[in-house]
Amino acid sequence: MPDAVPVLYADDSLVVVDKPAGLLAVPGRGEQRQDCVAARVQCRFPDALVVHRLDQATSGLMVLARGADAQRTLSRAFAERRVAKHYTAIVGGLLVGAAGTIELPLAADWPNRPRQQVDAVHGKASITHWRVLGYDAAVDTTRVELEPLTGRSHQLRVHLQAIGHPIVGDVLYAPPALAAPRLMLHASGLALLHPYDARRLNFSSVAPF
Repeated sequence: MPDAVPVLYADDSLVVVDKPAGLLAVPGRGEQRQDCVAARVQCRFPDALVVHRLDQATSGLMVLARGADAQRTLSRAFAERRVAKHYTAIVGGLLVGAAGTIELPLAADWPNRPRQQVDAVHGKASITHWRVLGYDAAVDTTRVELEPLTGRSHQLRVHLQAIGHPIVGDVLYAPPALAAPRLMLHASGLALLHPYDARRLNFSSVAPF
């Protein structure tokens, strides 16, 4: 039996967990890649269904629906940008300014999958707000809060790389000088309306770095 994923909240409609870094959100290809958040949560909640995903290297808050009706409602809320998501990251260098917005269209880098890239011709509109939380001069890194308004694959990772501040520990987009034991990206905040009674739910998770 695989280790359980920490459950922060559960009711008849949804489950919110704190995903560890390195664990897949959904099954991958092949027998060796079946262990994932969805499978572990379904051991306890057999009706749990995936609503959104986090990259394998990313840790933090992830919500699963209980049943098809809740999944449809929550999936629509994510698609219509009615779910507020916040991430904590550590990036290379001094990010100048208190806050800002990155608007760069993203598309798959097909010859180098799973990498994504900024693509002004074929890319989909992608928006990320950022806010500086602090700077560590000793190692020349900046801690930032990130709020993606869109949900493109690798959006935060590519956007930060594109402005010259890749996320520390990113094996796809950061240079070797920013190597780390893990990707320094954590889904730290999630706010949404309950799919049954529209109560506002707010969840938070402190970044483990």
